[in-house]
Amino acid sequence: MFHFSPHAQIAATLLCELSHSISVAESSTGGMISASLLSVPGASRYFKGGAVIYTAKSRLAFLDLNRERTRQLSPLTEEMALEFAIAARAKLDTTWGIAELGVAGPGGTPYSDVIGISVIALSGPIDATVTIKTNSDNRAGNMATFTDRALQLLVDSLRSIKSIS
Repeated sequence: MFHFSPHAQIAATLLCELSHSISVAESSTGGMISASLLSVPGASRYFKGGAVIYTAKSRLAFLDLNRERTRQLSPLTEEMALEFAIAARAKLDTTWGIAELGVAGPGGTPYSDVIGISVIALSGPIDATVTIKTNSDNRAGNMATFTDRALQLLVDSLRSIKSIS
C-alpha cells in the first residue's frame, strides 16, 4: 500500500504561496515523489510533470542531459543527481527540478553494490542535495523513505527561499 509523504501537503502549500512550479525525474522511487505531489488537490497549479528514469534508455528519452558532463561523474553521487535535477527543470521550464537516483533493493545494481542508498538533488533558486542510506534491503520501505526525504529536502529549501523573500 502506497503511503503518501506528510511533506507533500507542506510542499504543495509552499509552492503555491511562492507561485513556483516543479518537475520531477525519479528512479528508485518509481513515481512516488510525483504521486505524492499530485495527491494534493490543486496540484496543477505547481506540478508540471515528471518521469520515471529507471533505465539509461528512459533517461535519454525524457531528459536532455549534458552527456559530456554526466560521463565525467560517478554514478549514484549527489553531483550526478544534480545534473538530472537541472535537466528536469530545464526540460519543463519550471522553478524547481528534483531528481532521485538510488538502489531500493533487495539486490544491487550495475551502478552500486550498496543497497538502500539514494542520492537526491534539487535545482532551483537554490540547489540542495542529500544522500540517504537506510542499510536495509526492504524495497518498499526504502522507496517510501527516499520519497519522504526528497520531499523533506524540497520543503526545507522552499522554507529557506520563503524566509528570504
